[in-house]
Amino acid sequence: MFDSLSDQMKHDDAESTKTSERVIQWLAVAVISVLLFGGLYFGIKMLEA
Repeated sequence: MFDSLSDQMKHDDAESTKTSERVIQWLAVAVISVLLFGGLYFGIKMLEA
């Protein structure tokens, strides 16, 4: 039925999450990444000044 554990996990994940939930997860990851790297960037800029 499934070729590997990875295929099984993808199948199970697709059943348990809705598209809107996945979009919200990716948006949250993107916002957190921008805040994290933006904070690091401005922190380094402040140290140079």
